[in-house]
Parts: sequence; structure tokens; C-alpha cells
Amino acid sequence: MSLSAAVEALRTEARATDQRRLLVVHGGRDACIDAAYTALDAADVDADDATLLTTREGFAYDRLRPKHARRLLGTTRDAVVLDAFEEFSANALGQTIGAVDGGGLYLLLAPPLDDWPDRRDDFDESLAVPPYTVDDVTSRFRRRLVTTLRQHPGVAIYDTDDDRLERDGLMGEGAPPVSPEPTTPADHAFPEAAYASCLTRDQSRAVQSLERLRENGSAVVLEADRGRGKSSAAGLAAGSLAAEGRDVLVSAPGFRGAEALFDRARELLDAEGVLADDEERRLRATTGGTVRFLAPADAVEEATEADVVMVDEAAALPVRLLERFLDAPSVAFVTTVHGYEGAGRGFSVRFRDRLRRSRHDVTELRLEDPIRYARGDPVESWAFRALLLDARPAVDEAVEGADPESARFRAVSAEELASDEHLLGEAFGLLVLAHYRTEPDDLVRLLDAPNLSLRALTHDGHVVSVALLAREGGLDESTRESMYDGARVRGNMIPDVLTSQLRDREAAAPVGYRVMRIATHHAVRSEGLGSRLLSGIHDEIGAEVDYLGTGFGATPELLRFWRRNGYRTVHLATTRNEASGEHSAVMLRPVTDAGVALHDRNAGRFRGRVEAALSDALRDVDADVVRGALRACDADAAPLLDLSEYEWRVVVGASYGPGLYDAAPRPFRRLAMAHLLDDRAPLDPRAERLLVRKVLQARPWQQVADELEFVSTGQCMRSLGAAYRHLVDEYGGEVALEERERYE
Repeated sequence: MSLSAAVEALRTEARATDQRRLLVVHGGRDACIDAAYTALDAADVDADDATLLTTREGFAYDRLRPKHARRLLGTTRDAVVLDAFEEFSANALGQTIGAVDGGGLYLLLAPPLDDWPDRRDDFDESLAVPPYTVDDVTSRFRRRLVTTLRQHPGVAIYDTDDDRLERDGLMGEGAPPVSPEPTTPADHAFPEAAYASCLTRDQSRAVQSLERLRENGSAVVLEADRGRGKSSAAGLAAGSLAAEGRDVLVSAPGFRGAEALFDRARELLDAEGVLADDEERRLRATTGGTVRFLAPADAVEEATEADVVMVDEAAALPVRLLERFLDAPSVAFVTTVHGYEGAGRGFSVRFRDRLRRSRHDVTELRLEDPIRYARGDPVESWAFRALLLDARPAVDEAVEGADPESARFRAVSAEELASDEHLLGEAFGLLVLAHYRTEPDDLVRLLDAPNLSLRALTHDGHVVSVALLAREGGLDESTRESMYDGARVRGNMIPDVLTSQLRDREAAAPVGYRVMRIATHHAVRSEGLGSRLLSGIHDEIGAEVDYLGTGFGATPELLRFWRRNGYRTVHLATTRNEASGEHSAVMLRPVTDAGVALHDRNAGRFRGRVEAALSDALRDVDADVVRGALRACDADAAPLLDLSEYEWRVVVGASYGPGLYDAAPRPFRRLAMAHLLDDRAPLDPRAERLLVRKVLQARPWQQVADELEFVSTGQCMRSLGAAYRHLVDEYGGEVALEERERYE
């Protein structure tokens, strides 16, 4: 069968089923591009309805470079062609395959399939992090990809070298089952235009459930796979609420992710004739209502001021941040269950319980019907399989009874993962759970990156805890010098931070393993399995490396976990992640003398600089994060206690006598730092928060009193004096104790 005839048959079946079909064209690049033109002509695809993703130029169709594939999100095409010869990545595949409409075609242009896994391209170069080279990168992911292409239904394969159709991709199916039509509820509160805009029954049900946001104390959760119209339903609801005069605050990991929501809100306000002002991130209605966007870290600060908050792609945000949105009068969480945006497991497993314990009346709805194509679409199921978009941990029953004694520690090779789909799915499912944002490229790194390795605990053959390790450091002098001069060296996060930002010229010489991610199955959390896994890693690695390290968005809970396992703070980032609002902490556990030297000099430097940073760039960091980061820093506090006789008299006078803290803050800051770096003189948590907020972060008295729930600024001041009496008693020398006697 000729290529044109094969494409015509594919296109006919795709249209009849309202599904998509996938055509793989492999061989030489020029021949593949020519074949793609032949295929698009045979499929009768308009130039305006197709996008070609390629690094080549000069085509009649809409063209994007594969690295800009994200621009296709939220768009609809009759055909998409992905040129995999250059800039190919799993992300580009995952981001573009959902753009094809029902009845359409997705074309993948690739080198000869037998040879493709062993070819090297730009993405392989990105996996070759120093000191590794591209020769160390493996081809397990592409072998997996080729295998799925040759096995999965609905995938046609054409060999341009032999001018031969290897697979026709036909499934022999006729018209799809009829999906229920959207409906308008008889007692609807939102405008009829909102329901008239719905494309499926699921979508109209979603809009109706969002009507509950009109009442304070309501929370609505909309979950769906990609392409089900959940963001559009949220947008129709947002526009309806604004038309009533309500202030709707929208947040998402990035504004691009909320564009579909804004488009539908704009259309609704326009249809109702109440659109007064149309800005990129703010819509105003003549009724006084608004739909406005803020990044998550800023949105949580204003959640209580809005009438309604809508969080789009909620699964791509950390649970700690999601919890802060529960302060809103009414809130909706809209999230993708599977997909490159984040697999949603952290949301569905961790956050769901917190949501149900909240004061909100919770409504949950899952959308099943695709908007662009019919159910059972083989291209969607192939993408899920090939990219592990639906990876999930073992079922709860399979891991019941797992504990640190029964669990088996094992190093899991990439070859084992590639050859065992069950093991790969459970391990990757837990890694997805560990991080609020996971991409298909992460699967490629797990299978092919030479610097990554996996450790796991298993129970009855099921993965219950997993850690992903990255080898870092061990760089030659030339690379270290370039890093010191500002060059970015991929895959060496801790050496890069310590060298380029913190000016430790030799930080990239020792070799370390960074724990990139660690996760334990939700059914057996809080059983000590994460610590057991780290213990196994430490025992196995021994003196193989100089140190173990980790970097993460700092929360009090995580700082306590890593401190319990022997990791110590050497850095707290002065900028926060825009999406999560967290400041990253870097912690080390030294192994060899070289690791001890690396730790000691950076812990000492952290102690030396953080005091000034806390009243400047770190002024907004949560007090418990500051407490946790300092308490986990193993730096000598003695230099901070080297106060002059005059400074000790000032401190004693303010704590035991009539002196004033505000008159000379420096010695108070030094003592506060010494206390928080030391376990000898424990204070209650509120007193330590008072030290952080007032003394180290220099917050106004009234603000500190309000935040820490003192009845007045006077009580707040007296409590600070009491805290310093304790510190004087613990740390004060002869001069301080003699001065104290004056007031006793």
C-alpha cells in the first residue's frame, strides 16, 4: 500500500471514530520531511490547521522549534508533525500530542527505528553532565519508545528507506459510542451562556458544581486527564461569578497555564455584555466583579481578600502552599490527574485528607469525557504508556505491614527498570509523588542519565520507598575555574551553588551524591521507612564519595527530617521559588575528610552571613524555617558570644533592668543566633519565633505581637525580656552575671 493510500485509510478511520491516529515515518531526514508533506496532502489537511515542529526552516505550514513545543498547549490542530531528528525530547512529545483534534493525525518523523536508540542528539548532550560525556548516556528510553510504537494499536509505521508500510495502524473500528450531550440545569444560578458554551455533559456538570462557590465555606475539586475541558469549565464559572460582581482570584504555576481559564471567562463576560476592561491578567466587569491572576506565592497572601479563589493545575504546586489557599472564603482546585504538568498524586493523596479536615464543604468531581476526541483514543493511551503518564505506586493493600525491619534495601539499576515494567511503574510512581512537578523528561533521565542512580526499599516485591541520587562534583580544575567565573555546569547543583554563588573555589573537587528525591508510599508513611532508606544508602556507599547532600524547598518538617538523618545546613537561598514560595535549603552529610572540610568551611560561612541576610533578603522567611535551618547548622556558635563588656551590660540591662533592646540591637542578634545554633538552652517555640521575627528579622513590634498572638505589644516586649534572661543565664560570663546581680 502506498503512503498516500495508507494515510487516507487512517484519516477515514480517525474521522469515523472521532479519535486520532499516529503515523511514524522513519528513515533519512529529508525523505521523512518529504513523506510528511505527502501525508498531509493525502489527509487533506489545511496549512492553517497543521503545525510542524522542526529545526528546519522554509515550510508552508505553521512551524515551531521542538524546544518551543509548550506553545501548543491549549491549542487544537488537525495535524501535528514532530521532527525527532534534532531537539527531540519526551517533553516535546507529551506537550504536543494532546493538541491534535478528533479525526486528526500525529506524525512522528524519526531516524531508522532500528538505529534510532543508538544515535546521539542534543538531548543526549544535555544528559551528559560533567564529568560524564555523551558516550556515557544510554538509550533505554528510546528503545522503550520504539517497542511501544511497534506494538500499540492505532500506530502506523512507514519506512522511507524501503518505501514500505510496516504497519497500517488501522483498528477496524466504526463510529464511536454516542456521548451524552451537555445540558442546562433547570435551576441554574450561572447565566445560560455558561452552559451553552459547554461541549460535554461532564463539562456542564462541572460548571454546575462550581456554582457552589457562590456560598462561603465551599470548596470544589475538579480532576481530569488532559483535554477534558476542566480549565474551560473553571473559566466559565469565573466569568459568571465576576458578572455577579464578585472578585475572583486565579492562580496557577504560571500564567500560561491559566490562559484557557481567562479565555473562557472573557468570552462569558463579553456574551453577557458586562466586560468593561480586558487586560492580560485582569478582567473587569461593569458590575464591579473581577477575574485576576497572581502567582501562587503572592496569591496565598491575598486569598482571604478575594470572594473566590481558583487554583488551576493545583497538582503542580506543593501541598504546603495549597493548604494556605484554604483560608479563602470559597476555593476551587482544578488539576490534571496524569500528564506532564504533574501527576497529581501529591494532591490526591496528601492534600485531599487535609482538605476534608478543613472547614469547607467539599464537592469533588472527575471529568472523564475528552473534549477534542472520543473515549478510547489509541494515541492518548499510547502516550500514557510510553511516557508513564499514569505511573502510580503499588496499591495500598500490597504494602500493608511494611516497616523498617521487614523492608529490603536494594540498589536498582537502570537496566532492571527498563526490563521490568512493574518495577519501573511503581518506582517512578513514587518519584512522581515526591515532587509536585514531574515531566516526561524525568523518565528519560531515570533510564539514561549516567549521573543518576536509584535506591529502594521493597516489601513482598513492591516498592515502598525510593530515593533518586545524582552524582556531583569530582570536576577537573579547568571546569571548576569556569564555574567559579560564573559558567553553569549542568547536573551539579550543590557544587554550583557553593562555587558560583558562595565563592568556594574548591567546592566542586570533592565527589558527592545528592538525594534529588525521596518518597515513601503514602500507606506506610511515618513508619520510619524514609530514614531506613537513607541509612541503607549511607551504609552502602561508605567512603565511595566524600559527602551526601540534598537541596529542597525548605519547610520545618523537611528540615527536621534531614537533620534527624545527619544532614546539616550550609545554605538557605535568599530568593524564593515563584510557584512554591519556598526558599531552598542545601544540607550536607560529610563522609570523608574532604567532605568534612567542605562542610565545615561552608557551615561556618553560613553562620557568618545569615545574621545579616535575615534582616534583609531573608526577612520574609517563615520563622520556623529559620529555626529549623539554624538548628540544623553544625557551626561553632562560640564566635557569636564574643561580646564586649559594654554589650553584655546592654543585654543584661534590657532583660533584667530598665534598658532597651532597641538602643543596641547587635548583641541581641548575636545571642539569638548563638541560641538557635545551639541545643543547650532550649526555649519554647513561641519564644524562639519571637527571637527570629523581632530580633533577627527586625519586624515592627505590633506586627510581631499580632502574628505571635500576644495580647499587646507590651506583653510581646516582656516576653522578649524573659527570653533574654534565659540566654544571659546560659551564656553570660563573669561581667554579665555581675551586672545581673545589680537587679536581683
